[in-house]
Amino acid sequence: MKKFCLITLLLYIAVGRAQEDQRVITTAVPFLTIAADARSAGMGDIGVATSTDAFSQQWNPAKFAFADRKMGIGLSYTPYLESIITDISLLNASFYSKIDDQSAFAVGLRYFTLGEIELRQFANDPGTVAKPNELALDGSYSLKLSPNFSMAVGGRFIRSNLRLPQNGTEDSQAASSFAVDVAGYYRSPEIAYSSFSGRWRGGFNVSNVGGKIAYDEGGQENFLPTNLGLGVGFDFILDQDNVIGLTTEFNKLLVPTPQDFNGDGVIDAADNEIYQNESGFSGILSSFGDAPGGFGEELEEMTWALGAEYIYRDSFMVRTGYFNESENKGSRKFFTLGAGFKFKATQIDLSYLFSTSQVRNPLENTLRFALTFNLGEEFFND
Repeated sequence: MKKFCLITLLLYIAVGRAQEDQRVITTAVPFLTIAADARSAGMGDIGVATSTDAFSQQWNPAKFAFADRKMGIGLSYTPYLESIITDISLLNASFYSKIDDQSAFAVGLRYFTLGEIELRQFANDPGTVAKPNELALDGSYSLKLSPNFSMAVGGRFIRSNLRLPQNGTEDSQAASSFAVDVAGYYRSPEIAYSSFSGRWRGGFNVSNVGGKIAYDEGGQENFLPTNLGLGVGFDFILDQDNVIGLTTEFNKLLVPTPQDFNGDGVIDAADNEIYQNESGFSGILSSFGDAPGGFGEELEEMTWALGAEYIYRDSFMVRTGYFNESENKGSRKFFTLGAGFKFKATQIDLSYLFSTSQVRNPLENTLRFALTFNLGEEFFND
C-alpha cells in the first residue's frame, strides 16, 4: 500500500515518545523492545524468567540449556499500527538445538517492515517507492554451570534501513551496529509441598550492549536500547495435568536520561548535542544515577509486569498479564490475554492487548500469532 512518507515516519517515531517534555528516554531501533512472540505478549510482555520455549532468544537465551526437546523452531507475526496502516509488521523466526544435556545454541531473525512509502517531489511526479525496514540477526550459546543454573552469551547484528532516497535518487545508506547479550537462568528442582508441588524460576538478561548507531551524514549517533531485565516466577504443579505459572519481571533501559544541561528550563538542541556525545558504554554506567529527579525518577524509569499461565495436560494454555510504565516515562499500561494449543510437536499461540493508558498503544486491539515446532528426542531436566 502506498502512503505519504511524512505520516508514516511520524507514526513510527512517535511510538514510546508520549509526553516528551517529561524526559522520556528514546533510542534507535526501538523494534528490538517489541515482544516478538505471542506467548510472551499474552503474559504482559515478559520472558526473562518464564519456562523455556523456542522464542527464548529475545528474552533470555540461557533458558535454552533447560529445553526439554532436542530442537525447536518458532515463527511469529505481529501486525503494527494495524488500525491505521495494514502493511507495517514485525516478523520473527528462531531456531535452537541442544548440543547435549548441558548446552545449546540458537539463532534468530527479527524483521520489522514499514511497508511501502511513495515519495513525490511535486503533484504530478510519478514518485519513487521506498521500503524502509529494520532487522536483527542473533546467535547465542548457553551452558549449564550447575544442575539448576545456566548462563548464555549472544551476539546480534542490527541493520536499520530508514534512510529514504533524496532528489529522486536511489542512493540511501543503511545504519548498522553490533550488540551482545549476557544472560542467566535458574530453575529449581521440583519441590513437594503439602497439597501440591512447585518449582522456582529466576533470570536476568543484559541485552543490546554495544556501540551507538548513526542515521545521518551529520554524524549524530543514537543509543541502542540496552536493557536490564530481571524476573522471578513460580510454577504451582497441582497434579500431572494442571500447572499454573506466575511470573513478575522488571526492566530498565540502560540509556542516559535526557537533561537540561545548560539550565535554561528546556531540553533544546544544545542539550541534545551534549547528550548525544556520551558514548554507549559510558551511558550504560551513568544510566543508574543520572536522572535529574534523583532516585525517585530512576524508579520511574523501570517498568514492571505480571504474567500468569495455566497449562492443561501440556496441550492447552490460557494466559494473561499486565504491563506498567510510569506516566512520566512513556505511559505504556496494558492488559493482555493469550491462549495456546499444542498437538503432538506443533503449538499455536495467540495474544491480544488492551491498552489502559490515555496514550494510545500501537499494538492495542491487535491479534498476534506464533507457531512452534518441538522436534527430536526429549531431555529430562530435573
